[in-house]
Amino acid sequence: MKIKDRMALSVSAFLLLIAPAALAGMTTVTWHGHAAFEIVTPKGKVLLIDPWLKNPVNPKAKEGKDPLDGITKADYILITHGHFDHTGDAVAIARKTGARLVATFELGTNMAKLLGYPKDQMGFDTLMNIGGEIMIADGEVAVTMTPAVHSSGIQNPHAGEKDPDIVYGGNPVGFLLKINGGPTIYDTGDTAYFKDMELIGEQAPDLALINIGGHFGMEPDMAARAAAAVKSKLVVPHHYATFPVLTQKADGFVAALRKKNIRSRVMEPGSSIAFEGKNPKK
Repeated sequence: MKIKDRMALSVSAFLLLIAPAALAGMTTVTWHGHAAFEIVTPKGKVLLIDPWLKNPVNPKAKEGKDPLDGITKADYILITHGHFDHTGDAVAIARKTGARLVATFELGTNMAKLLGYPKDQMGFDTLMNIGGEIMIADGEVAVTMTPAVHSSGIQNPHAGEKDPDIVYGGNPVGFLLKINGGPTIYDTGDTAYFKDMELIGEQAPDLALINIGGHFGMEPDMAARAAAAVKSKLVVPHHYATFPVLTQKADGFVAALRKKNIRSRVMEPGSSIAFEGKNPKK
């Protein structure tokens, strides 16, 4: 091997070694497409929100690939409501990783009974309701469940001829996550705009994950109004471009935010944002 080639190999090996160290103590937020987010805390806890990883825009689900093959760790799964594109692959991931379920009591109970989410991976430490706050990840993350104006139903895989195809999934919700040593993150879920979003804004979120797809949730102009109400330092759009009926591009949303002087970042499915403390790295 030539000296030049050996040097290049050594540099590559060095970069591989320092990459995990470079992210140590940081919070990373990865968008897997649609409404699926993965959050890794400064202490390495893995939180998945609405993990429909097999959605059609996730690059890890294309060309016959199974995105669950790459899941080696998940500590908590947070579900905003019972629709299939949000419960997604939660059961399979939970069985693989032992992840505990953070959801409403009604949603958790029916996910266990109808979908097979392990009952011993939920309880009073994780099941909650709107307005409540719990501590997870050994106290590193405070989770507040926020209101959402939407619907919530679970598709019943055991429905007989006279049984309902969709059963009760509890109230739809959003989540406000306060990460010790990291950002405060607000995930809207699939909510419509509501005036009390201004109360969430009093919590000073550093990152807001806002649905913009329309039809089933906020249209881009109302999503921009929601972004102004929650006063987040950085806004990321989601829940769009997955189905033909949804908004296909974030351009209109970003333009509306620009008029309001609100900072945004349009993520590509599979991409991540790293936070050093409360500040996103460029």
